[in-house]
Amino acid sequence: MQEIDRTDRMILNILQREGRITNLELADRIGLSPTATSERTRRLLKDGLVTGFGARLDPHRLGLGLLVFVEVLLDKTTPDVFDHFAAAARRAPEVLECHMVAGGFDYLLKTRVRDMAAYRTFLGGVLLGLPGVRETRTYAVMEEVKTDGPLAL
Repeated sequence: MQEIDRTDRMILNILQREGRITNLELADRIGLSPTATSERTRRLLKDGLVTGFGARLDPHRLGLGLLVFVEVLLDKTTPDVFDHFAAAARRAPEVLECHMVAGGFDYLLKTRVRDMAAYRTFLGGVLLGLPGVRETRTYAVMEEVKTDGPLAL
């Protein structure tokens, strides 16, 4: 892991909370010149510590109100089955996140759809058709308590 100093941590903390902050305001908040701040920010981007910037959208206002976590158990645990499943999961727009996990199942998916009827369509029409899927367990989210939390630096 790359060494980052206190100033880099300050920049990263501010950027993950306020990605649209201007370089001038960022420089003022961390106590560096705008040029030095810009150079550090460029380095953090180049080195891959900052992976991108984007807007956080309200899924409920966009008609995607149901958040569902899905445990997926594959029929075989071989590299080719893992690769095919992962590639297919990346292509499914309903899948927000896909994590290979250790334990009683192989993958944990975070999905978002309009409602339970849309999830049923996704389950039958997409998820159960993904390569190697033997079994799924669905967990519909009743309340989102904390989302998009910043990393503790």
